Amino acid sequence: MNPASSDEGAQPTEATRNRVTLRPMTQDDLDAVIAIEQTAYSHPWTRGNFRDSLNPLFDAQCLWLDGELLGYFLAMHGVEEMHLLNITVAPGRQGQGWGHMMLDALSLMSRHAGAQWLWLEVRQSNVRALKVYERYGFKQVSIRKDYYPAGRQQREHAVVMSLKL
Repeated sequence: MNPASSDEGAQPTEATRNRVTLRPMTQDDLDAVIAIEQTAYSHPWTRGNFRDSLNPLFDAQCLWLDGELLGYFLAMHGVEEMHLLNITVAPGRQGQGWGHMMLDALSLMSRHAGAQWLWLEVRQSNVRALKVYERYGFKQVSIRKDYYPAGRQQREHAVVMSLKL
C-alpha cells in the first residue's frame, strides 16, 4: 500500500480540495487505475484483481480532480470490520494529503457500514506508508512472514495494522 500523504510536497488549496470528487470505481476507470498501479508498485495488482473487486463485497473508490485520477482505494467488508486491500496515490501527487483524504473517506464509509475496526497489511520495507498509517492512528498488531512477493523468488514480511473506529 502506498498512501504517501506525508507533509512533503505542495499542499492543495481549499479551492482545489473543493473540486475533488470521490466516486465508486467502474470498469471504465480501470485503464487509469492500472496506469497508476504499474508506476507505483514493483508488484502491481493486475486488471483482473481490480475487475474482481468491482462487486458488492468490496468498496472500490476513485479520487478525481478535474478529470485527473489522483488515487484509489479498495476495501473488503467483514463482520464489524473493514479490510483495506489497496490504497494508492498517483506518484506525481504523493505528499499532498490525498492519501489522508482517502483514509478519512474510508473511515467514514467503514463506520457507516457498521465496522468497528479497519485492518490493513503493508510491506515492512514501505517506511513511508508505515509512518502515514501510524500518524493516522493505526497500530501494529503483528507481522505476516513472507506475505508479499519481493522478486527473484524472494518474499517480504507484511506489517498487520488496525485502527479502532
